[in-house]
Amino acid sequence: LGNHLQSGSSLSFCYSYKSKNGLGLRQGIQDLSSLLCQIQLCPRSGEIQIPASSTDMERLLCYSLILISFSQAFVQKDMSKTAFVFPKESSNSYVSLNAQSKKPLTAFTVCLHIYTDLSTTRSFSIFSYATKKNSNDILIFWSKDKGYVFGVGGPEIVFKASEIPEAPTHICASWESATGLVEFWVDGKPKVRKSLRKGYTVATEASIVLGQEQDSYGGGFDVNQSFVGDIGDVNMWDTVLSPEQINTVYVGGTLSPSVLNWQTLAYAVQGNVLIKPQLWP
Repeated sequence: LGNHLQSGSSLSFCYSYKSKNGLGLRQGIQDLSSLLCQIQLCPRSGEIQIPASSTDMERLLCYSLILISFSQAFVQKDMSKTAFVFPKESSNSYVSLNAQSKKPLTAFTVCLHIYTDLSTTRSFSIFSYATKKNSNDILIFWSKDKGYVFGVGGPEIVFKASEIPEAPTHICASWESATGLVEFWVDGKPKVRKSLRKGYTVATEASIVLGQEQDSYGGGFDVNQSFVGDIGDVNMWDTVLSPEQINTVYVGGTLSPSVLNWQTLAYAVQGNVLIKPQLWP
């Protein structure tokens, strides 16, 4: 460390990271720099530089804070046959997911498994996809009084259900901008098709969160909307899957997901979240 902090030198390195609060390293470093030190970001190269004019103490402090931030960076792992376990309700336990594709979405399909006994007790978030444009750009939510709630770009539609059986449940939700058509599947069975946000485009720079519902970009969590139970097999495509493809996914097949891939998942765990063997076939 001392060699990097000699007077007249500068520290720079490349990064690929998202901060704990979901705002990204760029914003996180900017927040730090406004309080503690002058840190320059090079947009072309993606480098972080601590100017040589900083004092040794400032440079040491900034370097330490950056290392602490990187300790919460995404890891990439094959999550096959495992699940994220959220053992108790909280306002600070969640999993952030890093999308493989960074382009805007004019169609998508999200599939996942959940296992919970909360459905007759209270409402909770299942899948939260926020952008800087809209904190609920994509939302899959369980409402105790209504059933499954699916939102795109803010507006929501309801697929009525009285409860989620206390058993592992497979959910797929798809939407396309060209028609606004929404499909919602539970355990391989389709709900009645509905329409939502025709002509809309889901923005880029997503903050994707499991375990909490985002009321702001990367935050705004409410303990009363937190998920308790298991979530696994989270996959997302930038297309609408056909009924045949949905069935393939339901029975355990893979179709090379383009946005989120459970077999090469980039994620960051915050708070009390465990990774354990899945409880479904």
